[in-house]
Amino acid sequence: MEQFSYLSVLLSIIVGLAITQILMGYRGIMLSRASVRMYWPTLLWSASLLLMNVQSWWAMFGLREIDDWTFAGFSVVLAQTVVQYLLAAVVFPDFFGESVDLREHYWNHTRAFFGLTILVLLVSLAKDVVFSGHLPDRLNLSFHLGFITLSAIALATRREWYHKFLAVATAALFCVYVVLLFARLH
Repeated sequence: MEQFSYLSVLLSIIVGLAITQILMGYRGIMLSRASVRMYWPTLLWSASLLLMNVQSWWAMFGLREIDDWTFAGFSVVLAQTVVQYLLAAVVFPDFFGESVDLREHYWNHTRAFFGLTILVLLVSLAKDVVFSGHLPDRLNLSFHLGFITLSAIALATRREWYHKFLAVATAALFCVYVVLLFARLH
């Protein structure tokens, strides 16, 4: 078994768990719909996170070309998937048959959510440095820095209009990011 095939099993499990967390949130909303107060930014963030996890798994295929894996290299990729899981675990509350307010949950967890968002972006940049010795190309780096800046502003403000704008902007920008940089499997 080649090294990447072995290592990718654990990474795929964690990405799969992140996707499962999001899908369980949708399930919770469906089963508890009578007692759920909806909040569209939460739903949009969850859809964006679903796409982000799929894109991450898609992009990991490029790691198969690495012949000399080190524990440090594996650790940075593992860290990225773990933070992605934590983001997925925070986007929705747990549904235990009680009434759920998605707006309240969003505002109670914005610091954790955007802190983790910044962390996953920084780990993604670190992954490029560990494997290639430099930051990603200009376009990829620009998207990372843009998402970090927008998330840092979200950490600093509780203005609802900004958070709603950011949910829409991130969804749109991430779709553009995927189309421009990850449309084909390399």
